[in-house]
Amino acid sequence: MKKILLASIAVTFILTGCNTFKGVGKDVSKAGDAVTNSAEKVENKL
Repeated sequence: MKKILLASIAVTFILTGCNTFKGVGKDVSKAGDAVTNSAEKVENKL
């Protein structure tokens, strides 16, 4: 019984970690897009 409980807890932490990293990846991607857009605006003004 304890093994099943520990396995369930481990799976929960693993799945939560995956979602967290996926969210961080999206945030970094949005920040990169913002920098790219700003650079393109400056380039167009020159």
